[in-house]
Amino acid sequence: MFRKALLLGIVSGLLAGVAALVYAKVYHSSLGADFSKVVWPVRIILASLFGGVLAAIGYWAAIKLFATKGEIVFNLLFSILSFVTLLAPFATKLPLDIEAPELFPGMVIPMHFFPALAWFTLKPLFISAGQQTAK
Repeated sequence: MFRKALLLGIVSGLLAGVAALVYAKVYHSSLGADFSKVVWPVRIILASLFGGVLAAIGYWAAIKLFATKGEIVFNLLFSILSFVTLLAPFATKLPLDIEAPELFPGMVIPMHFFPALAWFTLKPLFISAGQQTAK
């Protein structure tokens, strides 16, 4: 079970990272706001991958600790933690030479939900409803 969850975490993290890169490119081309000095593509991929792997560990732990209620506990915690991470963009100190710093949260806040969206979308492909037991 842990191996499937970890694979799901890696794949969903990579998918979320690619989606975030595409979103950043579209955001930049639409609004002209360039935050490449602050948010690098490698960091976007690594943050998304970290979120996916952390979700895999959390999913496995929730299933192990809460058995039949583990998935709902995990889903609730993953959603809450996704919202909690929204504090980081507001606390980020941008360089003074960045144009339109007010557009920064609009770019990075949606990216915080991409790991959860990718996880919830891909989970049925990796873990079926009958496999949600701690092994």
